Amino acid sequence: MFSLLQFVVGLGCLVLGARWLIAGATAIASRWGVSSLVIGLTVVAFGTSAPELAVSVKAAMAGQAAVGLGNVVGSNIFNVLFILGLTALIVPLVVTHQLIRFDVPVMILVSGVVWWLARDGQFSRVEGGLLLAGLAAYLSYLFYFSRRTDSELALPIDTSQHSPYWRDLGILLLGLLLLVVGSRWLLESVVTFARLLGVSELMIGLTVVAAGTSLPEVVTSITAALKGQRDIAVGNVVGSNIFNLLGVLGLSSLVSPVGLEAPLSFFQVDVPVMCLVAALCLPIFFTHGVVDRFEGGLLLLGYGAYTSYLVMAAVNHPWLHLLGDAVFLLLLPVGLFIVGQVVQQLQAPEQR
Repeated sequence: MFSLLQFVVGLGCLVLGARWLIAGATAIASRWGVSSLVIGLTVVAFGTSAPELAVSVKAAMAGQAAVGLGNVVGSNIFNVLFILGLTALIVPLVVTHQLIRFDVPVMILVSGVVWWLARDGQFSRVEGGLLLAGLAAYLSYLFYFSRRTDSELALPIDTSQHSPYWRDLGILLLGLLLLVVGSRWLLESVVTFARLLGVSELMIGLTVVAAGTSLPEVVTSITAALKGQRDIAVGNVVGSNIFNLLGVLGLSSLVSPVGLEAPLSFFQVDVPVMCLVAALCLPIFFTHGVVDRFEGGLLLLGYGAYTSYLVMAAVNHPWLHLLGDAVFLLLLPVGLFIVGQVVQQLQAPEQR
């Protein structure tokens, strides 16, 4: 019971801490004259990934690499398949040209780089430094780009009135404190659950922790979509995924005394699934620049299949191979449908 209470309170601290961190950072950034584009793609997207950062860094420092790695990869899969899928079911999502031309390809490229770095079964401190350097380069481009043009991804900021500076800073610092405390309690409870249930810490990290730390992304994307800011809902997910790989994974690898190691299945199954999910975004986003309800349903179905695989693999279920065959049979027509939509979209200008 104590571990369950610790998990619930820790998760609540993470969600509340992320919310206050975003509020304080957004207010300070707007006061400094930072453009709404940069605030939308960095403060909001990266702020909603603050729970992942807190949990993964804490896990790395505690020598529990499997939880941290599972949290990063599981959150990226959850963000695309579950959050975008659920949000698109509520209201079709608009995808801007900026995302299609730059941010989504960056997400795919970074996912592939992480897969390549993981080929030896671990992430070293040097590789963590390289990922952080990639984050710095990405942020530099965003600041440079924001000075040259406005973007339809812009997050509307009311700069007519400002709260006192000390209040914004206090909210930001309090949010950080809640993230630190919440990550510690959540991590301790998760390790206890894994031992009691007899499942691996990696399994818990890929599912429960990943979904829990992604709650800010869920709330932000759904709220933005319901308010008519449907492009922000997509940009939040893409930006969060980039930050998870470059920032969270990079910093976690850097602070770990011996780097991050994980079971072989993690690099043979979960990381490739993450890369596949990232690559799937480009053709879906490209077709008409909208994620419709049908595509949202397919994304949710994909997350259900992936989660079922994790559960069945954890208990060594005899139907595990049948699930793999069923997923393949499902992916084949879905892939053909997406390819057909892309071809139709490419031919549309010629027909007109």
